[in-house]
Amino acid sequence: MRLDDLLAISAANHERLCPRQVLGVRMGLAAGRALELDVPRRDKRLLVFVETDGCFADGISAATGCQVGRRTLRVIDYGKVAATFVDTWTGRAVRVAPGSNVRQRARAYAPEADDRWQAQLLGYQRMPDDELLTIQDVQLLFSLERFISTSGHRVECQLCGEEILNEREVVRDGVILCSACAGEAYYACPYDNPAQSIETLATLGVEGNRPPQRFPSQLSLPRVEAETSESWSRG
Repeated sequence: MRLDDLLAISAANHERLCPRQVLGVRMGLAAGRALELDVPRRDKRLLVFVETDGCFADGISAATGCQVGRRTLRVIDYGKVAATFVDTWTGRAVRVAPGSNVRQRARAYAPEADDRWQAQLLGYQRMPDDELLTIQDVQLLFSLERFISTSGHRVECQLCGEEILNEREVVRDGVILCSACAGEAYYACPYDNPAQSIETLATLGVEGNRPPQRFPSQLSLPRVEAETSESWSRG
């Protein structure tokens, strides 16, 4: 698809097209070329880790076809306009980010722009890849196979009873727990009783103050917790 068509797809989810959407689309297209993959894709061969959310991520999605709902787009929130693109068939990964001083250099490619915002909007569409972006091969610090998980895998947390998908359970002393019950919750309920939870864990034979046994593929945002550098390829 042409750049203009992909930008229109991204802008359809917003009030207007913005410079970060353009960066997202350009980065997605450049990653496809670097990995020698056609984009946007309809299959799940390409997996993308974006390092911030917002309009930039929508540009990535428009260019690659990767989406959260298809488990091919993940947010690792570093607060950076950058993304790592992974060919899940070969295991090869490239990280793409804007080059240095691209905001300033965009002006040279949009002399007709009335302000900096317009200069970035137009300049990012016109700048060559080697001036706009940095592209480098990287290695994932966790097992890609375990991260993708096995289709249909599901277990129940033995403390709260909620279902856990995609091998994201935590095993502590042989007891299956969700991340929240294992002490890694990002939320708290007003009726939670920590003492009762510890007592319940004790009845299951689990020491409440022990660190969890993590699966190698488990992610803990905003950083990736890595316990293995096992590489994986297929196809």
